[in-house]
Amino acid sequence: MTVSVLVVMPTYCERESLPRTLARLRSAVPAADVLVVDDASPDGTGEAAQRIADDDPQVHVLHRTGARGLGGAYLAGFAWGLGRGYQVLVEMDADGSHQPEQLPRLLDAVDAGAGLAIGSRWVPGGEVVNWPASRKALSRGANLYTRWAMGLSLHDATGGFRAYRREVLADLDLADVASEGYCFQVDLAWRAVRAGHPVVEVPITFVERELGSSKMSREIVREALWRVTVWGGRRRRDQVTAALRRWRS
Repeated sequence: MTVSVLVVMPTYCERESLPRTLARLRSAVPAADVLVVDDASPDGTGEAAQRIADDDPQVHVLHRTGARGLGGAYLAGFAWGLGRGYQVLVEMDADGSHQPEQLPRLLDAVDAGAGLAIGSRWVPGGEVVNWPASRKALSRGANLYTRWAMGLSLHDATGGFRAYRREVLADLDLADVASEGYCFQVDLAWRAVRAGHPVVEVPITFVERELGSSKMSREIVREALWRVTVWGGRRRRDQVTAALRRWRS
């Protein structure tokens, strides 16, 4: 891929894992630029990222005030990248769970015509390493429920390792996106599908973080369940309304 690529990498208390992840990423895809979006991490992640950026012109840091959430961090990163003309924008975790060496798979899918390429754990060839059975069941169940409620054909709509063509992000109404966590990923995938952009799933191996602690919480799960239920209800309401209009006409 010869187009310009920006990897948006949100961080909050990732000081231990970030340098290693950035080194792997710069080795795996040397042409890609990186934007670390740090939410004022109290452990000094932002400062560590800035030191790396000071020595590497392809690494940039966007310092935000306070822990303002994953979805907001990605939206800020997208705005930064779109404003600077990047052609492909990538979502990627800083904790090593998204393997930088697999990013070329997503970029190849975009190069082949995908508007959005999602690194999928739950398609043939995808897998998860070092998750307990309960966490796997939660993720699979969440994606099954999302497929049923929203009519999405995706197997891993909650996956956060993904690459967008800039045209897709520019075409979506990102100004009214208020979702966070899992449902942020569902929200953007759903918007891309409804807008008619080709969305493909690329098998990846997801590896549970070895350093730091997971940001998963009951609040994130509750938000995702509530929002997906609301979105699914609206979808079914719109289907019924459209069917009634056709019947009356």
